[in-house]
Amino acid sequence: MSLDEYNQKRDFGKTPEPSGEGKPRKSSSKQIYVVQKHRATQLHYDFRLEWAGVLLSWAVPKGPSLDPSVKRLAMQVEDHPIEYADFEGVIPADEYGGGTVMVWDIGTWEPEVPEVDEALRKGDLKFQLYGKKLQGSWVLVRTRGFGSRSKPSWLLIKHRDAYASDDDITVDEPYSALSGRSLGRIARDNGGNVEQAATADPLPSDGVAAKPSTRGVGKKTGAKRAAKKASSSTAKTRSIWHSDRPKR
Repeated sequence: MSLDEYNQKRDFGKTPEPSGEGKPRKSSSKQIYVVQKHRATQLHYDFRLEWAGVLLSWAVPKGPSLDPSVKRLAMQVEDHPIEYADFEGVIPADEYGGGTVMVWDIGTWEPEVPEVDEALRKGDLKFQLYGKKLQGSWVLVRTRGFGSRSKPSWLLIKHRDAYASDDDITVDEPYSALSGRSLGRIARDNGGNVEQAATADPLPSDGVAAKPSTRGVGKKTGAKRAAKKASSSTAKTRSIWHSDRPKR
């Protein structure tokens, strides 16, 4: 895994993005997970998992969904440096990916498979997320269609567990997990295009309404969602997809 493609696409004399030339991160059993909300030409969410010294990265146009019946397209992009995990700011308009970047969610992740490299090769990576907004069991499944051999398309899918929900997490939790700011406020604070960035905010944003995530991490949040499910006994049962389901 290499940062060559990442470096070739950027002029670090212009962009504030990290070059990845800093000191290597100390070895840790906890691997970084991050989702960055990115208003470039179009709004999308960059989903990243730390592995082998880099952040493996996928662009998710519609953002993650807590609903296990929803399969979200995730286009694999170039690996990013570990330092990118807390990057929140403005990329100049004439640079690659020009626009406003927010750290929408951050935490750690653990694989649910014995060999991550083998799972990536096969195109079926199951994992647990321990973020401020996203938690529980998920899977990335490589699919045919969009993409190329070097940068294929995948599907990001929530597994059925206590953290699954039909809530729209991107609408319910629109602000930064680090600073509590909106995209418009981040753009304003960093000299970016406020009008463009604010189109991805829930309000005409000056950042006043921005608050850090109130979603708890751990059993409390899961228990609330589980209780909500139990109380919906009259609700229509939905078809739930799971990557372990036997093929017909």
